Order: sequence, then structure tokens, then C-alpha cells
Amino acid sequence: MLFSSISFLYYFLPLTLAFYFAVPRRFKNAVLLLASFLFYGWGEPEYVALMGLAILLGYGFGLLVERYRGKKAGKIFCALSVGISLSLLVCFKYADFLIQNINGVTGLQLSLLRLSLPIGISFYTFQIISYTMDVYRGEQAQKNLIDLAAYIAMFPQLIAGPIVRYFHIAGQLTHREYSLSGTAQGIRRFVIGLAKKILIANQLGELCGIYRDAQEKSVLFCWMYAIGFMLHIYFDFSGYSDMAIGLGRILGFRFQENFNYPYISASITEFWRRWHISLGAWFRDYVYIPLGGNRKGRRRQLFNILVVWLLTGLWHGAAWNFILWGVLFAVLLTVEKLWLLQKLGKSGGLSHLYTLFWVMVSFVIFNGENLGQAFSDLAGMFGGGGLPFVTQETLYYLLSFKNVLLAGVIGATPAVSGLAGKLSEKPAGSKILNLLEPVALTALMLVMTAYLVDGSFNPFLYFRF
Repeated sequence: MLFSSISFLYYFLPLTLAFYFAVPRRFKNAVLLLASFLFYGWGEPEYVALMGLAILLGYGFGLLVERYRGKKAGKIFCALSVGISLSLLVCFKYADFLIQNINGVTGLQLSLLRLSLPIGISFYTFQIISYTMDVYRGEQAQKNLIDLAAYIAMFPQLIAGPIVRYFHIAGQLTHREYSLSGTAQGIRRFVIGLAKKILIANQLGELCGIYRDAQEKSVLFCWMYAIGFMLHIYFDFSGYSDMAIGLGRILGFRFQENFNYPYISASITEFWRRWHISLGAWFRDYVYIPLGGNRKGRRRQLFNILVVWLLTGLWHGAAWNFILWGVLFAVLLTVEKLWLLQKLGKSGGLSHLYTLFWVMVSFVIFNGENLGQAFSDLAGMFGGGGLPFVTQETLYYLLSFKNVLLAGVIGATPAVSGLAGKLSEKPAGSKILNLLEPVALTALMLVMTAYLVDGSFNPFLYFRF
């Protein structure tokens, strides 16, 4: 089920919230769990059992890790839990990729498994691992299976994050507050996220699709595609995160932020502090620091950075372009750490252009069906393949999508939120905003509903990761 669908917005969500707030506090997690299973099973009922098995394993190993914490058995149970969780992920996500490469290197003809990828498996696997690791590090194991299952399967963030770590939310599973102001904040955040998805991301996704299908490309069209996809992936993914955070707030949870205007960054280092914050923090705390972080000398630190980014690339998908994407960021971050970062701090606007350029290049690689297609797209941006600089078709699509491109550029900066913040600081401005906000949000919902009724299926990009 999609957040950006009529069935979710006007059937599933109202009914879920009605039951959730009608039942006593002690039953809310049970309602949340049942709703989450229904939400997940709506499109993939066969994989609800897989997620249930993963939850049961996480629950059992958590109790064993706590019981034997500080002993060798505790470390073994923790390793088993992490190993089994990763094995399930590898089986469904990476098995065919590994078999294809083994066949290519050895000349064998091993049969592919051809397992379909369960939606959200990367996210809930990382949440189970974080739970087990947190218990191993001293957090109390969750004795209530329903509470733990509600945490892992929670539908607002189940499909595409943010990755909610156990120690951030453990207390909220049993004690959380509900208020009208919190609900209002959640609704506002959800509607804004939905608008990012439907009004901007979907339109930019259409532009990228047109580029991919075009028979006559041009250099300008390649740049339009690169910029369009860079904006598309931001508004698609940050829009989902906004909706997840907003839904969590309505339900009484406070999820951590996942994006902080990454395209205003002045370095790749800063970009990764602002982009997919929950994933970066997860790899830092559960991979980079356990490997030694920066505590074992420069060479070991650079090796740890490479490992983290190889894994980050693989986490996004089982293909060589994702691995290259991760290696590219490992190289850029290493160069910055060794000598470039200080220079970027003195270069003003050039540092922002440098960051945007490499992020754009990385996302062109990221979005290629394979390395050949990615390199062809990159070459086209610089006149490769004898492409003309501009064609009539390019100008037509530039005029057709100029408004949404402009909206994307402005929306990717803090300009709008900064203006609203300044207005709210003044008594008159605050009153105007309080009056206009519900009207604007209602109007947005009406416009987006019209788009959904008239539009076509457009899943969130990160569903496939």
C-alpha cells in the first residue's frame, strides 16, 4: 500500500486512526501491529510470514543476549542474530547478483533463484540488527513481543524509513503522549511530505522517464535529466520521510529527522550529514565505530571509510552501479578528509558548486540500469556520442517542465521555511499563518486528491532498495 494512494488516505488511515485512538492505551500497540501487518500484506501477503519470522528471531535472540550479556554466550547469540538477519537479506536481495558474478568469473551456469525482493526488507532488517546490538550494549531487552513487533513493523516507516533505532524509541513504546498540537504538527508534516511526492517528485519522475525513452537526446537534455533526477530522488525520499515522521507524530512517536536540506552543503562530508541521516548514523554506530573508527590510525580510518561506503552502496541495491556509487563517495570523502576539506571552507560558492556537481554525477550513476547506461548518460552531459547541444524536443520539454524544476530548486533550500519562520516571529504574521495554514493544507489535499484520481501508479523510489 502506498501513502500516496486513495485507498491509504481515505480508507486505511482514517479507520486505523479511529481504532487506534478508541482503544485503551494498553491495546494501542496491538492495533498498530495489526494495522502494520495489513499495510504490509496489502501488496505482498506472502512476505508477511517472512517479516513475522524475522521479528520472532529478533525477539528470541534479544532475550538470550540480555540473559548472557557480558559472557561469551551473549556475544555468540548477538553474532547469530546479526548473521541470520543478514543471511535473510542476502538471500532475497543479493543471491542472484552473487550467482551472476560467479557464473561470469568461473564460466559456470548456476541457476538463478529469481526471488522477488520483499519491500522494506533492508529497513526492517537494519532495525532488528540495531535492536540486538543495542541490547548487547546495555539496553533492556523487550519482554513484550507485541511491543517489539510494533516497533519493527510500524507502518509509517516500514517501507522506506527513516531507520528508527531501538534505543531512540524504546521508552515511547510504552509511554508516549498524545495532544491536539502534536496531531496538528503531524498532519502538517504529512501533507507537506505528500505534496513533495505528488506535486514535485512525480512530475520530475515523468521528466526522467521521458528522457529515458527519448530517441533524440541532446547535451542540454542530459543535464536536464541529471538535475531532474537529483531533485526527483530528494523530493521523493524526503517526502516519504516527512510523511513517516508526520504519521509517527500523530500516533504519539517522535522519529528523528532524516533530511536537512542536503543540497545547500558546501562539501560531500556535510552532504552526508544532511542526506538520509538515519542511514549514515546507523553505519557510523554499527559498522564504522566497531571497526575502529578513527581511533586506530589514518590508514585504518581510510580502510573503515571504504568498507562503510562499499556496504552503503550494496545496501541500496545488488548491482555494480551501486557499488561504484559507494566507492565514489568513499574516494571523495577520503580526499576531503586528507586535504580538501580545509580548502573548501575558504572557497565560498565554489564549494557548493563542487558538491552539487559530484552529487549529481553520483545520482546519474545511481539511476543507471547498469554501468553502461550510467556512463552513457554521463558522457552525454559532456557531448559524448556526438550529441547536439540542443534540439527542438529538448526546448519543448524544458518549457514544459521549467516550473516544476524551478519549484524543485527553491523547495530544496530553506528559503520557504525561513520566510515562514520570520513571519511567525511577528504577532501579525503569526496570526496570518495560523489562519492560512488550515486553508492551504486543505487546498493542497484537494489538489493532490485530484492528481491521484486522475494519475497513474507511481511508487516511491526507495521501495526497490
